[in-house]
Amino acid sequence: MTGDVTQPAGGARLGAEAVRARIGGRGYHYVMPDTAVRQGAGTLAREVFEAQRRSFLADGPPSVAVRRARMDKLLSAILDNSRAVVEAIGADFGQRSAAATLGTDILGPLSDVLYTRRHVGAWSRPRRVGPGLHSLGGVRAWVEPRPLGVVGIMAPWNFPVTLALQPAFAALAAGNRVMIKVSEVTPRTAECLRNIIVGSFDFSELAVVVGDAAVAAHFSALPFDHLLFTGSPAVGKRVQRVAADNLTPVTLELGGKNPAVVARDAKLELAAARIAAGRMTNAGQLCLCPDYALVPRDLVPGFLRAVEASLRKTWPSIAGNPQYPWVVNEQNYVRLQSLLTDAVDKGAELRQIAPAGEPPSTIANRWMPPTLVSRVTDDMRLAHEEVFGPVLSVVPYDTVDDVVSYVADRPSPLAAYWFGSAGADYRTFSSRVSCGGLTRNDFAVHALPNGAPFGGVGNSGSGYYHGRSGFDTFSHLRCTAQASTRFSMMTFATPPFSPRTEAAMDWSVRALRRVTRGLAARSQRAADREAARALAGR
Repeated sequence: MTGDVTQPAGGARLGAEAVRARIGGRGYHYVMPDTAVRQGAGTLAREVFEAQRRSFLADGPPSVAVRRARMDKLLSAILDNSRAVVEAIGADFGQRSAAATLGTDILGPLSDVLYTRRHVGAWSRPRRVGPGLHSLGGVRAWVEPRPLGVVGIMAPWNFPVTLALQPAFAALAAGNRVMIKVSEVTPRTAECLRNIIVGSFDFSELAVVVGDAAVAAHFSALPFDHLLFTGSPAVGKRVQRVAADNLTPVTLELGGKNPAVVARDAKLELAAARIAAGRMTNAGQLCLCPDYALVPRDLVPGFLRAVEASLRKTWPSIAGNPQYPWVVNEQNYVRLQSLLTDAVDKGAELRQIAPAGEPPSTIANRWMPPTLVSRVTDDMRLAHEEVFGPVLSVVPYDTVDDVVSYVADRPSPLAAYWFGSAGADYRTFSSRVSCGGLTRNDFAVHALPNGAPFGGVGNSGSGYYHGRSGFDTFSHLRCTAQASTRFSMMTFATPPFSPRTEAAMDWSVRALRRVTRGLAARSQRAADREAARALAGR
């Protein structure tokens, strides 16, 4: 519903029926024209949250059949409305091809969703705890995955449907109720997704929130049982600070400057073509895109020629080409131009791969051409800020130690890429570089395997989802133990303690001390031998 969203008289709490009446029966929607409405919308967001919480507590954990039914209903609704999604995203971006949207926002998460659907029954069952000291006392224990309650999802604008719904599928599989905040940067897509959800779900199961940054602030301040945010590190920090007031656990899916390393033994044309293709996916507006390429110093000229040749072959025309993706909006276009201006002013060299005779891009026609930047120095913003656009920096290196140092001097990226053999240099890079995921000889394929966790580290995020990792993220893994009625293990922890008990504990400590001294000595000898082998191999 659009229109008035004012607080009830006296600040009274709305019941489920009152909330349903105010938001039009099923879905949940508001638009933010002014401050007064923002405040009312924040109140309504909380009422929807509380209605979901009451419904969850009243119904209890849903059965596996109910979870699958909710997943199937959501999947069917998206597939039935795929054309509307394509048109909405195209309109928001100014231009994005239907094939790109179908491949990423519709079909992209399908494999993970179906994998989760197939395994949700097994994942929901209690998990045995292996034998240990507790077994000697007759204690049996198991771990039960329990739904958390109400989960919040804050989705970004670059892939607004898949990055809203893929975590939502995982949260529904785990038995939760879900509220989604869709990015205000893609308002037509947000409205489209809201309409899809309105037509299929009661708001007490799944609700969609539409509104500006002030609404997002209200949303992140709700006391969710878990909150997943996808976006920039800067906004992620603000979200985590606000969520901390409620002790809400947060999964952060962020980004970073993802390096693509070209090894000396790499197939140069293949590496150049795949790095170029990765950089130009969604015009570089993808958190997994290679942000810059590290290339052996003497191979840089050949690499630049190979990248340019690949880009010209892929994009013989840009202006008016319906396949060529635009920069999403004026603000991001201006930001990218500012990065390039700063780099040029400080000595960088630019190659814009624009077909001859075509008009240049403008703030109104944002078909920004692929741009290669060389002679990058550390005083440039381009060397430190995530670009998130069709710009690839090329940085020369001499040794793999130079590569490791360059990457380590920057915050941990979401992804890193190596083009070349799995030799000693690759092993050094793999073992010493911190990143969310690593792919060799391609880009982003580490995010594809079913069941593999996906997430960042440090500045690029915290926590995981996809497959069972997503199910566990949105579950509480509760340990349940059953003790023997004949003997209590806790006898050893509760007073009074007899002299015999104290003597037995003292003997145990002395025996364990002798054992651990022997283990420590053997471990140190093994570590010394390994260090000697590594030194000899250099």
